[in-house]
Amino acid sequence: MADAATRLTTLAEELLGAPPPVRLRAWDGSESGPPDGPVLVVRHRRALRRLLWKPGELGLARAWVAGEIDVEGDLYEALGRLAGLLWERPRDGSGSGGHWVRDPRLRAAARDLLRLAGSRAWLAPPPPAEEVRRRHGPLHTKVRDRQAISHHYDVGNDFYQQVLGPSMVYSCAYWEDDGTLEDAQRDKLDLVCRKLALRAGDRLLDVGCGWGSMAIHAAREYGAQVTGVTLSREQAAFARKRIAEEGLTDRIEIRVQDYRDVKDGPYDAISSIGMAEHVGAVRYREYADVLYRLLKPGGRLLNHQIARRPEQDETAYRVDDFIDAYVFPDGKLAPLGATLSILEEAGFEARDVESIREHYARTLRVWVANLEADWKRAVRRTSPGRARIWRLYMAACALAFERNRIGVNQILAVKTPEGGASGLSLRARTWIEPERG
Repeated sequence: MADAATRLTTLAEELLGAPPPVRLRAWDGSESGPPDGPVLVVRHRRALRRLLWKPGELGLARAWVAGEIDVEGDLYEALGRLAGLLWERPRDGSGSGGHWVRDPRLRAAARDLLRLAGSRAWLAPPPPAEEVRRRHGPLHTKVRDRQAISHHYDVGNDFYQQVLGPSMVYSCAYWEDDGTLEDAQRDKLDLVCRKLALRAGDRLLDVGCGWGSMAIHAAREYGAQVTGVTLSREQAAFARKRIAEEGLTDRIEIRVQDYRDVKDGPYDAISSIGMAEHVGAVRYREYADVLYRLLKPGGRLLNHQIARRPEQDETAYRVDDFIDAYVFPDGKLAPLGATLSILEEAGFEARDVESIREHYARTLRVWVANLEADWKRAVRRTSPGRARIWRLYMAACALAFERNRIGVNQILAVKTPEGGASGLSLRARTWIEPERG
């Protein structure tokens, strides 16, 4: 009988309709496939059982998180080679169960996979502990949102410090040709403040304030009075400690609060940086309405948000199983046009859109490098599975930004008064730096 790697290669070609673009190494030490480039290592036949019970992306994700499959060599190159088979295949219904039943070739391949998976193939392996457990109730209730945010952000501030670096900003940086991540994150925060035209004494609401970096920058550099809201208790505790160390407790308040419960408007400006992706399509109009209500007439909103490419048939869009189960539960990306439309329907006047897609690819590559630089410490700070999740999702997202599968945009919108005076200069894109407090 052929060795395990050869049998896996043959099966992969039967099931995927093309030879594997990377070399395979199986649990018995055998190898097969292209001699150059990265190697996909199948460490345990349990990975095959996962694919039998959950064919497709979720089965692969569980095997990756559990350490049953791995990549030796350049992870980006491996993901790039595999992207056409795993994420960029046309959705023509060929993965449906009926197709398997009708195609004798695929039925034979499935039987061979069952044999290769071993005598315990009929036992479904339990999901890794890091997987989101069964969710109940309607999407984006306050309770369910709080649980989703906790899953993603309450995994250890020390772990995030290692990944994000001293800036502790978990969103796209704004790069010059050179410079450090800290320089680029400072420049991004400053860009947001300048677009909002912050001045001393202005009230700023920072929705999804993270670990407090935007609040600190706005208060320290521009003299703003900042209210930051987050659903993560770990983020809030970390932010409050930083604010006290900066001597800014008189200018910044951090609340563990849902943005829908903020009642103390109006604010002069609102920043929402990397938060709207959690809102979900079913709640996005509510999100826009709440922010509009909280702004004073003439106030500005800076909405910094990841966007996906639109589908010809929007009903075909689905969230990646890996992202939903392990990274951003209940998160959903919208096309830029849909976001703009909803903001306008809520009453905002959209005044500027800046795409910074390439900036996020570069940011993510630095985060991956930070994670990989001291892998053992990262694992100690969270868990082996969690560290593997973050490495895979950040590397895959970097490629997605580079290939224009997703983008990120800063939308500047104004609650324009009835008289029509927006408050912006005729050449607003110069973002002339205002006088700071």
